[in-house]
Amino acid sequence: MDENITEKNEDVNDEIIDQTIKELSEIFASSDETLVYEFIRCLFTPAELKDIANRWLLVKEIDKGTTQREIAKQFRMSLCKITRGSKELSKPDSAFRKILDLQKNK
Repeated sequence: MDENITEKNEDVNDEIIDQTIKELSEIFASSDETLVYEFIRCLFTPAELKDIANRWLLVKEIDKGTTQREIAKQFRMSLCKITRGSKELSKPDSAFRKILDLQKNK
């Protein structure tokens, strides 16, 4: 296959993926909680749902002050995945932090 075509397709795919994520974000932000819950349950496989839930769980545990090793042991997660969540949470303009704060203020 021509390398130029492959590179162009990857660029287009990244753009389409970004547009699709933005579209999903708009849906989540403007829809009622029950509908979003049902939509997510339809959209993802059980394994994907478990992975997404675990990733959010580890962010909440890090925020509570649970150590990475405790999280790894308690929830059988890799330290690599936990470290990634910790790094994202500690960024100055962290979306994780903003969402956690929104959740706490509910």
